[in-house]
Amino acid sequence: MSEKNRDGKRTARERLADEREKQKSRDKRRRALIVGASTVCVLGLAAVIGVVAANAGKDDGSESAGPIVAPSGAQGKDSLAIPVGKESAKSTLTVWEDFRCPACRAFELAYRDTIHELTKAGQLKVEYHLATLIDGNMGGTGSRKAANAAACAQDAGKFPKYHDVLYDNQPPETEDGFADEDKLIDLAGKVEGLDSTLFQECVEGGKHNSWVEKSNAAFRSGGFSGTPTVLLDGKNIYQDRSMTPSKLKKLVEDANG
Repeated sequence: MSEKNRDGKRTARERLADEREKQKSRDKRRRALIVGASTVCVLGLAAVIGVVAANAGKDDGSESAGPIVAPSGAQGKDSLAIPVGKESAKSTLTVWEDFRCPACRAFELAYRDTIHELTKAGQLKVEYHLATLIDGNMGGTGSRKAANAAACAQDAGKFPKYHDVLYDNQPPETEDGFADEDKLIDLAGKVEGLDSTLFQECVEGGKHNSWVEKSNAAFRSGGFSGTPTVLLDGKNIYQDRSMTPSKLKKLVEDANG
């Protein structure tokens, strides 16, 4: 065999080995994202991925000027929490999320069936807080507009289902697809009884934009490292590498006796 052929075969083997290693790395990252033990959309992400510095922290506020209007039923300090579940529940799950955040979507897909089960059983109350971290890091307005639309859904009593629809239809983080208000309105069609004139006007008029920005300011001043941040009765469970939906369920059930 010629030296040239041997080199060609060795190069092919090396390429194959490299591709296998890359695939292993991709699979490992995918598993880590699904489990959601430590993956977050991190504050300061723009610097990590090399987004132009001028875009870091940029969020066009031209549409958000106006009075702070909290969505119907909002609770907590400054009415920044959207509650889901019974007030009598003995456990409270506090969730800080960004609708553009891929790690938030991974958390929701992994945990939401368990969360729904526990809230319906009256064992868990969830307080959702909405952030616009990705708008600040990547540029754009999709985080804010999606959060405003979710608040509009809360006004209509449809927040939980619309919340899930947004994550089921989350666009790639870099595309800022939720900046398109028509898309947000179209997605409301997936929730029975939500797509109304009032909802459309709320979305298009940015009724809750200032409230969303206040919520995001509370997130940034809260000392959190990124989204999602998930607290069970004040304890950050998202940082627990051993946390699983079944473990969350057991913790809540134990708390309810």
